[in-house]
Amino acid sequence: MKGLPELLAPAGSSEAVSAAIKAGADAVYVGGKFLNARMNAKNLSDSELSECIKRCHANGVRFHVTLNTAVFDKELEQAVNYADMLYMISADALIVSDTGLASLIKDRYQGMELHASTQAGGHNAECAKAFAALGFSRMVCARELSYVQIKELCAASPIGIEQFIHGAMCVSQSSQCMASLVMGGRSGNRGVCAQPCRKMYNGCYPLSLKDMCLANHISELTDSGVVSLKIEGRMKSPAYVYQTVKIYRTLLDEGRNISQKELEKLRDVFSRSGFTDRYFTGNPDNTMLGVRTAEDKINSSRIKTDFAGTPRAAAQITVTPRKKPDSPVLPDYGKKTSKRKALLTARFSDPRQVTGSDFFRHIYLPLEKFEKDVCDGVIMPPAVFPGNEKNVDFLLSEAVKNGAKEVLVTSPGQIETVKKFGMNIHGDFRLNIFNTASALYYISEGLRDVMLSPELSLPQMRDISAPKSAIVYGRIPIMLLTKRLGLPSLRDSTGAVFPVTSEAGFDILLNSVPIYMADRQKALSDHGIIGQHFIFTTETGQECAGIIENYRIGKPPQSDKFRRIPK
Repeated sequence: MKGLPELLAPAGSSEAVSAAIKAGADAVYVGGKFLNARMNAKNLSDSELSECIKRCHANGVRFHVTLNTAVFDKELEQAVNYADMLYMISADALIVSDTGLASLIKDRYQGMELHASTQAGGHNAECAKAFAALGFSRMVCARELSYVQIKELCAASPIGIEQFIHGAMCVSQSSQCMASLVMGGRSGNRGVCAQPCRKMYNGCYPLSLKDMCLANHISELTDSGVVSLKIEGRMKSPAYVYQTVKIYRTLLDEGRNISQKELEKLRDVFSRSGFTDRYFTGNPDNTMLGVRTAEDKINSSRIKTDFAGTPRAAAQITVTPRKKPDSPVLPDYGKKTSKRKALLTARFSDPRQVTGSDFFRHIYLPLEKFEKDVCDGVIMPPAVFPGNEKNVDFLLSEAVKNGAKEVLVTSPGQIETVKKFGMNIHGDFRLNIFNTASALYYISEGLRDVMLSPELSLPQMRDISAPKSAIVYGRIPIMLLTKRLGLPSLRDSTGAVFPVTSEAGFDILLNSVPIYMADRQKALSDHGIIGQHFIFTTETGQECAGIIENYRIGKPPQSDKFRRIPK
């Protein structure tokens, strides 16, 4: 008989770990004080982590630790040493998002698994294959996938698939949101998201999603092939952890869907105007929208939790004594600059905008909009969900037939796909390259160069020792939206307007102002930024030509509506 998937519980404190054990979790996942995507949670000290691991193992519960934020170059050694410490105190798995860190700790540990965080952007079997080669044994799939897509992914994946089944959802695909950084200076990719998606725009809340609840889909969850069912909530209370885990434990053990009474209890524990399952059913729409109301808060305050019951009867987990790994071998990074002439490339949203063929080395269009004799490169879709791979292959083959030679890949799973077509491969900013190790991983996979994350400062870009480029002009895409907005733009409380565009079936929210560096060529050169990339989205063809001319002559900005790469 096929066994049940693992029930994986969140814990942001030692008390929450105990609550998860008592409620019947098979495993818990926690964050420590470093590289944690929930840095605003209480989180656990090193000594607390060690004690909680012992407590979990004594009750037959596995213990996973998050290292799921982007890593700067100067943090790489500390990150590997921290991973070593977690290994030595017998953690069962590390949840990692940064490909650079993963490349450094691959094959470093015996008996401790690596799981690719949802922040790593895994959404199809090709991503899972790339992560398998990086040493991962499990991939947390995108929350946006439907049941049909998840089942197809599980059937084709060489590694286990972990799926979120309950809790808060980002409206943007994980790892593809820079809204908090550009709006408030706090990076979600670094674990300090200010949740701008919960704010009001256009007089309403078009970005605030209800919490996910898949408690009415138990048979599909157990039939899909996923190895782990994950509950979100590391910033929530021990009471939330206990009540939520206990209900899902009961449903899984009894093989049934949730009753109305149980659903009302789940809602009262915590919800945002109720719950949604619209991604899972494949019908994302505006019924998914919701906010945390005063009534929701009152209902939660009335819930009383006695943490009754005893942990599930499970065999103790015995971990073989572990030998401390050798000192890590780190990539060579540091201040390296070049005075070579800048290599200029650009992407346009539409063929009608394209200009500057005498200015740019390569010009890119979205894959579905490629036109012969207009450009020489294509941009891969920002995500390719299961079931759409054949269409992407067809579009690629047509583009190559019509002269496309260059390609920007947006996820590690796309590399092997485009290699089949003999194209020159370049890394897009969506790869979230924050450090030299990550850059060198992609270069070793056959990429000619990589575009660095727009979140980096000039000194941080300088320190990355690899063939690289940076975005020097354009509105940065700050959210990648599977649930379509159906709006041309969003206006926030300050009056800033954020345009909405679309690509490959997704809506993309753009920053309210463009990066502008025409008059900062010396600073770019001094920091080794030879590859310079331009993003043209909302501009007309005439406006594109004017911007190119500004960069030819190094013209200063003519208004205060722009963003700089930080010094």
